[in-house]
Amino acid sequence: MKKVLVLALIGLSVAGCTQTEKGAGIGAVSGAIIGGAITGDVRGAAVGAAIGGVSGAVIGSVADQPGQCYYRDRYGRRYIDDCPRRY
Repeated sequence: MKKVLVLALIGLSVAGCTQTEKGAGIGAVSGAIIGGAITGDVRGAAVGAAIGGVSGAVIGSVADQPGQCYYRDRYGRRYIDDCPRRY
């Protein structure tokens, strides 16, 4: 019963977040689980959480802008522009 209550509270707390925040949260939790399972220690879980959080935030931020893609110019700067059309 406690697990169900905790999961319900977590679900409600994420309901008001933006797609970027949701992506970062889901990525961090997934990365921590995978990193901990692979390495078997806390350091691996922390590294997995960091990588998953950043990756999830990037994916979530693109989800806020449908039809927009991330690009990099020749100087390495990131910018957002319309995605190429598929015919």
